[in-house]
Amino acid sequence: MNDTVTTPKTRTKTKTKVERPRLHKVILINDDYTPREFVTLVLKAEFRMTEDQAYKVMITAHKLGACVVAVFTKDVAETKATRATDAGRAKGYPLLFTTEPEE
Repeated sequence: MNDTVTTPKTRTKTKTKVERPRLHKVILINDDYTPREFVTLVLKAEFRMTEDQAYKVMITAHKLGACVVAVFTKDVAETKATRATDAGRAKGYPLLFTTEPEE
C-alpha cells in the first residue's frame, strides 16, 4: 500500500493595492463684513487652532483674499467647511469656507 499523502497546491494570494484617500483643502474666503474676532473664534472652535494660529490664518485670508485653513479627507473637509460657514450664517455674516482637491 502507498503511504504518500498528497496536498493540493495553493495559489499565492493576490495582494490588493490600497490607495490613500485623496485629500481636500479647506479654504477661508475673505469678506469685508465678518468681524476678525468672529473669524478667529470659528477657526479656534472648528479647526482646533490656537489664538495665534487662528489670527495668522485670518490675516492671511484678509491680505490675499483666501487662505488654506487645513487639509483633510474629502468628507471631513466638507463637513468642517459647512459647519464653519453655517456658524457665520447663524450670526448673519457672509463667512465662507470652501473645499477643493489637493494637487
